[in-house]
Amino acid sequence: MCGIVGICSFKEKAIDTAWLKKANDKLYHRGPDDEGIWVSEDNKVGFGHRRLSIIDISSNGHQPMEDDSGKCTIVFNGEIYNYKEIREQLISLGVLFKTNSDTEVILQAYKIWGKNCLSKLTGMFAFAIYDKQSNSVFLARDRAGEKPLFFSKLDNEFVFASEIKSLIIKKNIGNNVNLEAMSNYLSVGFVSGEMSIVEGINKLAPGHAMKIDLNTSKLNTWKYWDLPKTILCNEKEYDENGLLTELEELLESSVKRQLVADVPIGVLLSGGVDSSLITALASRSNKKIKTFFVGFDGYQKYDESKHARLIADHFKTEHIELNAGSVNPDILIKLAKQYDEPIIDSSMVPTYLLSEIVSQHCKVVLGGDGGDELFGGYSHYNRMLFIEKKFKVIPYRLRRVISSLSQALPTGFKGKNWLKAIGTDFTSGVPAIATYFDQKEQKKILSKIENYQPEIDIYSAYYDDSTDLLSRATCIDFKNYLAEDILVKVDRASMLNSLEIRAPFLDRELIEFAFEKVPSKLKATDSSKKILLKRLAKKVLPDTFDFQRKQGFSIPLEYWLKKGEWKEFFYDVLLSSDSIYDKKYITQLLKGQEKGLNNSERLFGLVMFQLWKNEYKIKV
Repeated sequence: MCGIVGICSFKEKAIDTAWLKKANDKLYHRGPDDEGIWVSEDNKVGFGHRRLSIIDISSNGHQPMEDDSGKCTIVFNGEIYNYKEIREQLISLGVLFKTNSDTEVILQAYKIWGKNCLSKLTGMFAFAIYDKQSNSVFLARDRAGEKPLFFSKLDNEFVFASEIKSLIIKKNIGNNVNLEAMSNYLSVGFVSGEMSIVEGINKLAPGHAMKIDLNTSKLNTWKYWDLPKTILCNEKEYDENGLLTELEELLESSVKRQLVADVPIGVLLSGGVDSSLITALASRSNKKIKTFFVGFDGYQKYDESKHARLIADHFKTEHIELNAGSVNPDILIKLAKQYDEPIIDSSMVPTYLLSEIVSQHCKVVLGGDGGDELFGGYSHYNRMLFIEKKFKVIPYRLRRVISSLSQALPTGFKGKNWLKAIGTDFTSGVPAIATYFDQKEQKKILSKIENYQPEIDIYSAYYDDSTDLLSRATCIDFKNYLAEDILVKVDRASMLNSLEIRAPFLDRELIEFAFEKVPSKLKATDSSKKILLKRLAKKVLPDTFDFQRKQGFSIPLEYWLKKGEWKEFFYDVLLSSDSIYDKKYITQLLKGQEKGLNNSERLFGLVMFQLWKNEYKIKV
């Protein structure tokens, strides 16, 4: 797990090595163990790397890494879990290795198979390879989007980095907000697709690769992987026992592969189904596995310690309970700096605190991310299916009329988005139930910005409308919420503390199994969720485990905003003299929160954007 940066010049002029060094330094937190700068012989290409040593922690794993011929150079961030198998295959083809690192495996795989090497890789990754012979740079990002990769194509050069903070210091990129991306942010809480929140900076999308021809300055981007068509499994006969067996085998195999490291490793154990399953399967491979639980004092509603302890005791893990203690709102200033593309997700606070505390005991941990998207674990799936079941018999035009009544309800009125969802075309659409601010609300918030036009539809391009409602919803969540919120939250929080968090559920074979073979009826109904996964849990977890509970990883933000320092902090930021928001409308939101409206997460998102804007001197 590391940080990478790079620069390529399309003209005779040499690259900006001063920027390269500064950009690399901005990523110190991602890799405090080692650093490296490499510049090509013709001074047209430069790579930088910050290393967090996990595999082959010796100096042999130093990056940027060149092959023996000097024709190929790589910078790599991530972990390749099947690198040993690929290594053996390459050795059988006559390849000689000088290190035991997965970095060299990628480099040699590229030399043998070219861009097709991506089909061999299982893991989380973002990397760039300079190919001297073809005078090109090859970049790729993992299938789920666990590792980030931002880039900017300028007139005479191309730059990339693991985080925006490295790119934004480049003078000719600028610091203007992308208003279309900002509309994404205010609507769903993150920036989707290839855009970033900063104008002129883009993301290489998950499951995509890019080749830069340094002779012509042309960029060729393509999708090398996509989710399988879920309609296939929904129309086929299925063997439930066979699927259960295959699920257990795939998840156990993924956990076993991800337990490989040359440093201490553990499991984040919240006590929920996903992390408990990972703990159970990890204990089969490692009898001395460490498990970690982090809780908050004084908030019994958020205390899951007894559930985690039950699992730890049953599987005889070395269980460590940690306490985050009190949380000061000033932590948001630190997080606004680290999350250089803001997201509306207050669980970034406990995620950061967990990473900070666990990093003092371990360098690598396994987490449960991905289980909800793959196996139907979110409560909104139940509600979507309930609304479809109850209202699809009503003519679509009439449902649209009923849905329009939601516009009369104030922002934060509980159930407003679900009333709006009644107007969904259930044959091809998906209810936009996770909307924070609709078009009218966005215009009110940003009344100071002339000609601001909120984005209308950001989801239709992410699913096949021939599938059923649940398949469309899980597909959208995998490609958007998981990639742009959950994995961003985990990556930035863990990397700020130089901790690697792995996600066994995001193994390629497990993802393809979930979307290609598991029918929707074994994922969720209007009254049940994670049906197949819970059947596996009942097989391997203790009988006294509570299979119905679902506690998200959260903070008592609504309680904190009632009085004291958190309330004062939010008022100060949102109503400050440099606030970009309409103060009259913001005051309504703040007062509405005090009266019981559900605006805490919305207010959190507005605060984080303002703090981010201030930190990076963004022009709106």
